[in-house]
Amino acid sequence: MSDILVIGGGIAGLSAAARLSADAKVTVLEMEHATGYHASGRSAALIEENYGAPSVQALNRASMAYFNEGEYLSQRGLLIIAEADNAEAFHADVARMGVDQITPAEARDLVPILDPKKTALAAYHAPAFDIDTDRLMQDFIRILRANGGQIITDATVTAIRHDAMGWHVQAGEEYTATTLVNAAGAWADLVAGIAGVTPLGIVPHRRSMARLAAPGGHDTSRWPIFFGPGETWYAKPDAGALLVSPAEEVVTHPHDAYADDMTLAEGLDRYQNTVTEPVTRPIATWAGLRSFAPDRTLVLGRDPEVPEFVWCAGQGGYGFQTSPAASALLADLVAGRVPAVDPAAVAALRPDRLRV
Repeated sequence: MSDILVIGGGIAGLSAAARLSADAKVTVLEMEHATGYHASGRSAALIEENYGAPSVQALNRASMAYFNEGEYLSQRGLLIIAEADNAEAFHADVARMGVDQITPAEARDLVPILDPKKTALAAYHAPAFDIDTDRLMQDFIRILRANGGQIITDATVTAIRHDAMGWHVQAGEEYTATTLVNAAGAWADLVAGIAGVTPLGIVPHRRSMARLAAPGGHDTSRWPIFFGPGETWYAKPDAGALLVSPAEEVVTHPHDAYADDMTLAEGLDRYQNTVTEPVTRPIATWAGLRSFAPDRTLVLGRDPEVPEFVWCAGQGGYGFQTSPAASALLADLVAGRVPAVDPAAVAALRPDRLRV
């Protein structure tokens, strides 16, 4: 028997389990054969402190010390570009993200394949960083195991019941604990329903991605991530190639997601219209599921109706960038400690905000 069972072995579940293991015996149940299989293994993995809702930004800021101390970050930078007829969307992005407007020529210095005829407006923010996601996840796993915790893979949850002894979770074998943490990502509401807990309306959304060979043979390693206005597409250097996404958010159901060819083609066309190098056949395509609560911010803490059931869900696209602070906050809330995160952000993240 464990003190705490965590359902879900993505970045949310692993970071939460690592933090919780300092005070309790923790077991992680992951339905796939390996951790980080779904959204965590398909993330663009960037942190920019001004990205997301105010509560997400608070978690971003609170995560930076952990990232810097562990040397998980490398310089990337963020660039927004637009044609003149997209000025309204462009200026909305500039205001929302707190980036500085630069000249089109300066933008082309950063990304030399930008078409000068299509780049009328540009803004740049240097403090945007790649996250070493694999090392971050492996370090959380090491912390968990060093504290006596364990990870069980190929453990699909089929039944959950709660009695005076605690939670009994059937996942091939039966696992028991006094506290259950729901870090199941796209499956979070499904897990809640199995446990007899009222779901919170967490809905998965598909996002597609293509990996292209470096355009024109350019060295992309120092290019920033660059976005179209209104985040209608983005491109990010990655391991000598370029990731391009239509940045779609299509409501779907929990499953092993795959790219939608038509949506991907539309996104690649929007990208193509801004650059001088032709789009080549993708090296690979895939999709991930970004799961959002109705107010599009994370859900962290004890369920107001069933306090032994703890939510660690609704990360959307912010799972990696918020993981150090979100996991520390969750551990504080479970242990009954006063969180270090700003109280207004804590209130905005609690599950009870979604219960009327």
